[in-house]
Amino acid sequence: MAEPPEDKRLAAKAEPDLTSRSIAVIGSGWAGCAAAVELARAGYKVTLLESARTLGGRARRVDTDRAHLDNGQHILLGAYSETLRLMKLTGVDRKQALLTLPLQMRYPDGSGGMDFAVPELPLPAPLHLAAALLRAKGLQREDKLSLMRFSTAARWMGWQLNDDCSVSELLQRFDQTPRLIQLMWRPLCLAALNTPPERASARIFLNVLRDSLGARRRSASDMLLPRVDLSALFPQAAAAFVEAHGGSVRTGAKVQALRPIENRLWQLNISGAAVGGTWSTYFSGVVLATGASQAATLLHDIPDTDTAALCAQLTGFAPEAITTCYLQYDPATKLGQPFYALLDDAENHQYGQFVFDRGQLDPAQAGLLAVIISASAKAADQPQELLAEALAVQLAVVFQRPELGRPTWFKVITEKRATYACSPGLVRPSNASGLPGLAIAGDYTASDYPATLETAVRSGIAAAALLNRSAVQ
Repeated sequence: MAEPPEDKRLAAKAEPDLTSRSIAVIGSGWAGCAAAVELARAGYKVTLLESARTLGGRARRVDTDRAHLDNGQHILLGAYSETLRLMKLTGVDRKQALLTLPLQMRYPDGSGGMDFAVPELPLPAPLHLAAALLRAKGLQREDKLSLMRFSTAARWMGWQLNDDCSVSELLQRFDQTPRLIQLMWRPLCLAALNTPPERASARIFLNVLRDSLGARRRSASDMLLPRVDLSALFPQAAAAFVEAHGGSVRTGAKVQALRPIENRLWQLNISGAAVGGTWSTYFSGVVLATGASQAATLLHDIPDTDTAALCAQLTGFAPEAITTCYLQYDPATKLGQPFYALLDDAENHQYGQFVFDRGQLDPAQAGLLAVIISASAKAADQPQELLAEALAVQLAVVFQRPELGRPTWFKVITEKRATYACSPGLVRPSNASGLPGLAIAGDYTASDYPATLETAVRSGIAAAALLNRSAVQ
């Protein structure tokens, strides 16, 4: 039988299936993947749409001419309960995928830093942190007393702050010593909130400390380092889970427009080579899990709706960049431990804040070091060759190893919109869009947490629950 003309085939694909519980998830970042998994588990037919070729959004694998890398280095925490739950649900082997380390903030010997690490002793929380503090090197007695005073007061407050302020103001209020701020609080704030302490939300910072340092479970403060690339860590497993439950995953498929149909269906106009040009299809619900600005663009163009206030919120975030510089050395090159904190001093071209030995996470990446710069706008303005050279020199000096100043190759990856400035009093939108059958998911939605993988995952779960509730009402 002869094939029908192309326009008739597209029209056939566009016919709505009024009997199916079909959901489109737009965006395969960690929020979108979490929503897709939860909806597939609830029995929905899920279509996961991603405009890029690689799953993961702002936490994904990057295929370069040198190696398979990530667009950033992430540390998960034992407190990331929902992320770990979904990883287990989708078949990810935690022991193979993640290296578990006790909470630590360790600087290279002789670099002027400190050595703070939770001992591997069978001590319950919070005694394990007290033991770490007593054994810490590089901190004076007044620094340790300052940290104990902060921890005691925060616990007494229930880790809550009625009136938000900057992290710097909070630390000043609790008389934290300059050295403790430099070596502990500032790097923790940058790593968790990707925002400098002087303009970061103290309330959100306390929430992170509450669920890690202040948690009753000792394991909540564990640091989990990915052994596999970020796409393999969860997004690919999520996609396989969706397909195994009757759904589909389409990469290279860009949603151009959304249109409600009689408050019962959503029409999506999709373009890209993966869908053979441009076509329309229908769904009973949509999870909009793109970045904030992309979500605002799609919402703004929905006809006959008033989304002005929501779009203003979504476009009001101030972006924060994260830069990762990969430096490849001889495969025999190895650091003393999987990662170190670094003393950064941008005025003297010492930009690195943390360095990870990727070879200790994945043997296939032996000799590869990843240097991380959070809130990296100033560093990212440097020419890549000069930035890589400065970071290599920084490593050579702080580790007292001249060979680290001569990498065989480098790769600089900057995510200019990696996160947003987590500033005091920032109001973030809810998962509800105000439109029937349309939920929003992303690390920028309302949460106790800053823009982390756990925040994205929890947002995706909340968006899925929102659509599920509306469907059964």
